[in-house]
Amino acid sequence: MSLTTKQRLASTREMRRPRITQLLDMGETSHHKFSAVDLEQSLFQPFPSEVVFQNYVPFEVYEVPLILRNADKVPRLVKVVLETSPYFKLTSPGGVCCKVAPGMCSTFRIQFTPEENKDYFYQLTCITEREKFIVPIRAIGARAILDFPDQLNFSVCPVKYSSQKTLLVRNIGNREARYRISTESPFSVDPSIGTLGIGDAMQVTVEFHPLKTGDHSGSLVVHYDTGEDIHTSLYGAAVDVNIGLARSSLTVEKTYLTLSNHRSVVIHNQSEIIVHFQWKAFVTQEEEDYQKLRFRTASDNLICKEDEMDRCLREYKGEPALRERLSLLSRPFQNQRAKAQGDSMLFSDDVFTLEPLEGDIWPNSSAEIKVIFRPREARVYQQTVYCDISGRETRLPLRIKGEGIGPRLRFSFEQLDIGKVFVGLEHSYEVVLFNKGAIDAVFNLVPLATALGSCFTFLPQEGIILPDGLQVIRISFSSTILGEFTEEFRFSVNGSPEPVTLTIRGCVIGPTFHFDVPALHFGDVSFGFPHTLSCRLTNTSLVPLTFNLRIPGDGLGEPSVSSSVQMSDNTRLLRRKGAQPRLRPTEFTIKPRRGTIRPLGFLDIQVTLCSNTVKSYELALVVDVCGVGKAVSALLLTARYRRFPCSSSSLLVHPAPRCLARGLLAPSPNDKCCLKS
Repeated sequence: MSLTTKQRLASTREMRRPRITQLLDMGETSHHKFSAVDLEQSLFQPFPSEVVFQNYVPFEVYEVPLILRNADKVPRLVKVVLETSPYFKLTSPGGVCCKVAPGMCSTFRIQFTPEENKDYFYQLTCITEREKFIVPIRAIGARAILDFPDQLNFSVCPVKYSSQKTLLVRNIGNREARYRISTESPFSVDPSIGTLGIGDAMQVTVEFHPLKTGDHSGSLVVHYDTGEDIHTSLYGAAVDVNIGLARSSLTVEKTYLTLSNHRSVVIHNQSEIIVHFQWKAFVTQEEEDYQKLRFRTASDNLICKEDEMDRCLREYKGEPALRERLSLLSRPFQNQRAKAQGDSMLFSDDVFTLEPLEGDIWPNSSAEIKVIFRPREARVYQQTVYCDISGRETRLPLRIKGEGIGPRLRFSFEQLDIGKVFVGLEHSYEVVLFNKGAIDAVFNLVPLATALGSCFTFLPQEGIILPDGLQVIRISFSSTILGEFTEEFRFSVNGSPEPVTLTIRGCVIGPTFHFDVPALHFGDVSFGFPHTLSCRLTNTSLVPLTFNLRIPGDGLGEPSVSSSVQMSDNTRLLRRKGAQPRLRPTEFTIKPRRGTIRPLGFLDIQVTLCSNTVKSYELALVVDVCGVGKAVSALLLTARYRRFPCSSSSLLVHPAPRCLARGLLAPSPNDKCCLKS
């Protein structure tokens, strides 16, 4: 652009095929109807391919020769036509039309007389025997020229670090420069657009910020408002520098819930640059960009949902309860929208906190990062955060581990053996619950759904125990279910995944009692003569004894007949001669048969035997205890039937046993007995 018209013509080395506008019939103008030149190429090659005038002064005359060379193997005619113009004029020694030998040239001169320093556009029409083609004429007026270098080399630079080069650019042209500068990543330029006056200078900063290691090349393009572009080639190489974490993993000591603990990690910068670090949650920039895109999409959806929520709130304005509920539902939308609007994407977590999250580190210096651990639950937390730091291509991982500890409650003993306890009697016990931790412990009894579990009562069932404090738990137990048991009671503790357990075992027994004699021996008994023996039933337990006495094996019929009854009812019994008994008579009588004995009390029992059967007796007096079971205990009963001899003075001789067994009062012919009056 700084060359004169003659200098530019002298430096032109390139020739282009002219643009053919029309093909002609060679038979009308020439006897040579065939040509060695292809149809795509004109018969004459112009030089220069474009006539250019530049750096001219108004009202002065400038001249550029146009050479047309015959490219065919036979002589050809050529005619040059220039439409009338006040600025351009065509001159030729041989006229505008001439015949040119093969391989020879014909020269035409184009004169240009400008009236002002502006752009002019015109064209010449060249007519040969076969075609018409165009030779453009362009006069370049005043131009802005910014003296950018042809290339800019950044050499070796740290990756993910901004390296800058500042250029002093002047407008050495003859027109005000209106420009726009463009380039591509990892290169950038500032300013990218502006205006610069003739002869003025400005500073242009070119920045090289590579995100990947390796060689990077690009182009800086300056676009002028007049349509010209100039290019500056850019080059830079990116490498990792000596920057890193002192450790790649960090374990924070065990920490109680609601409390916090911290440790530190150091970033060492052993390079010669000032580096900037940021703690991120994603391992790569691509993952981070993808998450940002998701947040933006979610934000657009949430805007629609929030508008609908606002409409519902306005619609139900008269119902405060429903309005409050809808407001609670809209809070997650608002939180998500706020998250979507943020673009820093720095690491954020409720459990682990890093301070500071970002900052600068001077050359050959270090920065200490505090990792704060605030557990929310009693469990092990593991988190990996990534340090995005200039000078390193990949993000540096830091694995953080910490364990949250909940309240530490312990019973004074883990198992309570209450031994044997009486059924229906209330028993009381005490256990102590200690808080061995450093935080308050909120406990609550978990109800037990078993039958025996509902027989226990704990007071208190819930509460708060301060650190190093204790709580006395009173336990009451009363059961109506007999047998051994083992029950595990659990107390849930807020913030602790495992409950505190207390195992209670024991055996529920019924009332204890005994007879004062090992057995009742009635000895020899005779028919119809009642014999009564006594015994004492003692309640040795601390609960009342409700009993029922019975003798299995005794008859189920009417009570046995005594000798006195036989005498008074002799006539009636004779009339019933031949009657057959249906059931064996009841021969034993118990007084009392049932009752209740107070705790540690006793009761005298009378058992009467009136024998109506010839046999030896060996039965049991069985004790049934209400609420406990049947035949809980038994007392042996023994007796033997004995026949006594008749005397003459006796008014009544006993019937033979076989008569009584048949239920007959009158003797049979085979019975050796008689009745005397």
